[in-house]
Amino acid sequence: MNSPALVILAAGRARRYGGTKQLAPIGMHGEAVIDLIGSDAFAAGFDDIVFVVNAETGPSIMDHVAKFWPKGHKISFVIQKEIRGTVDAVLTARSVIDVSKPFGISNADDVYGRESFATLGRHLKDSTNNCLIGFQLDRALVGDLPVSRGTCNVVNGHLTDIHERRNVQATLDGFIADDGVEPRVLHPQSTVSMNLWGFRPQMWELMAEAVAVHDFAAEPEIQLSTFVGSILHRTPLRFDVLPTPSRCIGVTHADDLPLAQLLVREEIAARQRPEFAFS
Repeated sequence: MNSPALVILAAGRARRYGGTKQLAPIGMHGEAVIDLIGSDAFAAGFDDIVFVVNAETGPSIMDHVAKFWPKGHKISFVIQKEIRGTVDAVLTARSVIDVSKPFGISNADDVYGRESFATLGRHLKDSTNNCLIGFQLDRALVGDLPVSRGTCNVVNGHLTDIHERRNVQATLDGFIADDGVEPRVLHPQSTVSMNLWGFRPQMWELMAEAVAVHDFAAEPEIQLSTFVGSILHRTPLRFDVLPTPSRCIGVTHADDLPLAQLLVREEIAARQRPEFAFS
């Protein structure tokens, strides 16, 4: 089987960060977030990468990749013209990807760890099921400012439900989701989605159908977690949840950057990733 493709979602406007957080200098030698993602993806066997960008920050991301990424890989860019959520963003990549083969999806502002990408790559090559790399909640938060997380119900290794929780943060009282939904207190080892997915080719049509019937006037965006949750009980498709011990190092707020840089250095010291993203 050909190597799986990877769609990197880099079209976010990063209003909370206040800049192009996909290019935040998180590596030991100033490497950007996307450099570490690309390095981990190449090591896991992904050799066809599609960036979904927006018209405003897309050119700077394209210039960065052209300047710093190694040659010899298929790298494509597509523009998501409207802010319509992550399902629409993935569909934007459809025109430049081989839709007959499985593909992975990742954010462009989260460093998932080499082991997580390796697990995803193996599953896409060896299994006929869709999958989600499942992170522990206490290893999927950086800093103490609120973020959104998709909390997962998992039975016998399979995803049975997923709910988007908002305003999630670590407090002295534990991990709190201050969004008016119960339970308010989340278990620190809850399985959460960080948008590191593995999809089979039939998912393209299901995503297209979901976007076609979605009422964007009532809800401007449709997210991957909402989409997957909506199809779990009406299709025979299975989603394997593959737990990872890796920490997901994300940059949501500008205040997250120093801690994220420290966590990357700890991974390097533990030999969980190379010192240079591209050597």
